[in-house]
Amino acid sequence: MSEDEVVDDEVPVIEEGMETMDLAEEVEVEVQDPLEVALERAETAEKEIAYKDAEIQNVRKRLMAEKADLIQYSGMGLARRMLTVLGDVDRALASVGEDDESAVAQGLRLTRNKMWHELQADGVSAIEAKGQKFDPAKMEAITTIPSSEAFQPGHVVDVLEGGYMYKQRVLTAVRVVVASEE
Repeated sequence: MSEDEVVDDEVPVIEEGMETMDLAEEVEVEVQDPLEVALERAETAEKEIAYKDAEIQNVRKRLMAEKADLIQYSGMGLARRMLTVLGDVDRALASVGEDDESAVAQGLRLTRNKMWHELQADGVSAIEAKGQKFDPAKMEAITTIPSSEAFQPGHVVDVLEGGYMYKQRVLTAVRVVVASEE
């Protein structure tokens, strides 16, 4: 290549008729006051700190609510296990009969009553379902029967197996027969 052929891409080509600008006008450097820069940075940092502080407070509140919930419902597992024992006692009482006055029958009744009162004191309650409107949150429909004048549609006709609440939560759902809405 000859010297005439070398083209420098960095040098702007000034065409005829173009005005040339003064370099001082072309490069305008923005000079900021260091105090203003520091104030802007401090303001940004304060906003970030306030955001992080609010986030920390939200996490604390959520953790406290979870902790309170765990404490409130800590006995739920034990209550569920004791209800199975109570069911066994109920089945034993059913096999003994209502009129049996033997020591075994009386002991079973006494044990059943004592256990039920202790569970109630801890927050366990039976779910009343018969004749009530079907509530899928507390009830499990095992089967349906056609509705009639005696059985309103969408209401519980019979309870197959009792259900229980522990404070505000369902321990075991009531198993029910529901009148169909057709």
